[in-house]
Amino acid sequence: MFAVVKSGGRQYKVSVGQTLEVNRLPVEIGSQVQLDVLLISDENTTMIGTPLVENATVLATATREARGKKLIVFKYKAKKRYRHRRGHRQELTVLTIDDIVADGKSLITGEPPRARNEEPSQDEMETPAEVTEDEGEDEVASDDVEESEEE
Repeated sequence: MFAVVKSGGRQYKVSVGQTLEVNRLPVEIGSQVQLDVLLISDENTTMIGTPLVENATVLATATREARGKKLIVFKYKAKKRYRHRRGHRQELTVLTIDDIVADGKSLITGEPPRARNEEPSQDEMETPAEVTEDEGEDEVASDDVEESEEE
């Protein structure tokens, strides 16, 4: 089973578990993104979109950000002493394809897709003890007194 998705003006043929490099997306690392689907195909059926397949998405996780291979852009005009050499590295986001979904069901498992749990852990939920204004002022005043005694 595979799907053809569109991202950044390019089309990619993807399957579940595949790693894919696309132009940099404004997403956080570890978050899940949905890609536009142009075509879904398996051994029995093929769904072709006009231009997109309705009620279909490809779920992918952003694993890291990277930079592409350096390309040299060299401009040259013969007999005119015109030579410009520049380099370019494309900013990329590396995606891992999690699932292909059509009509609300995963085409891999046949069940509705499960959303990733983004709940914070217990350690992140605890907040440090709040310092009242009076306590903060007392600490500053005692520090000033200690410094003057040391001199």
